[in-house]
Amino acid sequence: MSQDLATLLYLGASICFILALKGLSHPETSRRGNILGMVGMGIAILVTLFMLPELNFILIFTGILIGGAVGTVIALRIQMTALPQLVAAFHSLVGLAAVLVAAAAFYNPEAYGIGQAGAIKATSLVEMAIGTAIGAITFTGSIVAFAKLQGLVSGKPVVFYMQHWLNLGLGILTVILIIGLVTGQSGVTFWLIVLVTLALGVLIIIPIGGADMPVVISMLNSYSGWAAAGIGFTLENNLLIITGALVGSSGAILSYIMCKGMNRSFFSVILGGFGGETATAGGADEGDKTWQQGSAEDAAFMMRNADKVIIVPGYGMAVAQAQHALREMAELLKAEGVEVKYAIHPVAGRMPGHMNVLLAEASVPYDEVFEMDEINTEFRETDVAFVIGANDVTNPSAKTDSSSPIYGMPVLNVEDSQNVLFVKRSMGSGYAGVDNPVFYMDKTYMLLADAKKMCESVVKALEK
Repeated sequence: MSQDLATLLYLGASICFILALKGLSHPETSRRGNILGMVGMGIAILVTLFMLPELNFILIFTGILIGGAVGTVIALRIQMTALPQLVAAFHSLVGLAAVLVAAAAFYNPEAYGIGQAGAIKATSLVEMAIGTAIGAITFTGSIVAFAKLQGLVSGKPVVFYMQHWLNLGLGILTVILIIGLVTGQSGVTFWLIVLVTLALGVLIIIPIGGADMPVVISMLNSYSGWAAAGIGFTLENNLLIITGALVGSSGAILSYIMCKGMNRSFFSVILGGFGGETATAGGADEGDKTWQQGSAEDAAFMMRNADKVIIVPGYGMAVAQAQHALREMAELLKAEGVEVKYAIHPVAGRMPGHMNVLLAEASVPYDEVFEMDEINTEFRETDVAFVIGANDVTNPSAKTDSSSPIYGMPVLNVEDSQNVLFVKRSMGSGYAGVDNPVFYMDKTYMLLADAKKMCESVVKALEK
């Protein structure tokens, strides 16, 4: 394959990736965006292979078949609730791949056209070192995020004395080691960079609490893109540079948007510092702990006689796979003349867009789904707020309790509604470990049950 044709096809693949990102920006076009992304990746892989005819195609295609088979099995078996940790796990693989490619280029630079062992181009060493550092941070950071999301370790922030100074010291040490690698080209220095940044990846993520995990996923997505771009410079592969830059910049923009939605500092997110300063449990007086339990019949009666109902979905809905029963409940209410809307918090669930995907899967009309900023003022004129498995994003402690780990995060004002129906398995606190004072309000009825079973019971009550 000629270089000109390869460049043209790479350009086509890049356009596919750009259109894929545009498609993924809205639920109605997300499927098309995914298809375009797959087409672009297919073109990129085939062009790269045919540009290097001296490669062992049998070995390469065997690897592709094995990886493709594993990916297919995972895609078919994965539950929607496990997607956040799956994304984190995949990010770790991108980071590891960046480190391994950099190591291969460092020990066999002739194969990459960047010089000879011990005499690698300085610019290539800088690109290689930066890609390695970001890749190593992405690898261990993603593993920690996976462990938190999977419940293998506590989702609470892990903080200790002088933590930020330690992170700063490791960052400065990384810069010094990169300079040392460029000047000395020592293998020991290369692996010291890997070890230091592997540790830095862990330290950046452990102080981030469960309520902020969606931003972590977005941030790690950005890191994985920049790691790929850095290695693209080392390999002198324009498509890898473009793709990595697209992923890195889009992930950074999404992280910035989510930080604005959560009232967090963007630079604190990048440096892994947010969530740590307020890591202690909320200590404010929560008043009377008396709560009242409701039933499916109570919920059906209250919502049937309401003029307006706002549904607030959360991770509990995802765990129970209750979105289809929820949509059926909403359709019955609309048939009786009730206005029904869905309120989505920017970080509801465990990854960006988690609730939107689930509602789209259940064929909930897009014009009934609203972001927090669009709908938050409407709770004052709402008869019933139906909260299904969303604790932290409806917790008014974020507005009143400065000792709370979620303090400062904008929340959905469900407490302004005339009545609140809270669907939960138990009276336990949410992922951030903070009790919700809305549970104990006179206007609140706790519907303690599996979210899917409760919605199905409400549907039966509405059909009577």
